[in-house]
Amino acid sequence: MAVNSKKIAVYVLIVFALYVIITDPAQAADYVQIGFEGISNAAQAVGDFMTWIADGAKN
Repeated sequence: MAVNSKKIAVYVLIVFALYVIITDPAQAADYVQIGFEGISNAAQAVGDFMTWIADGAKN
């Protein structure tokens, strides 16, 4: 039962993404940009943390 609900959720998400892309491509591009900025910020934070650890965890 959980597999079926997971498939349904994925299909709904795909349909929604296609709907947004078709009806408002500019807004869809903004969403993609926001997503990539979030990923970039997360990667930067991990890099900063690893640098802090490598430096001996000094303030």
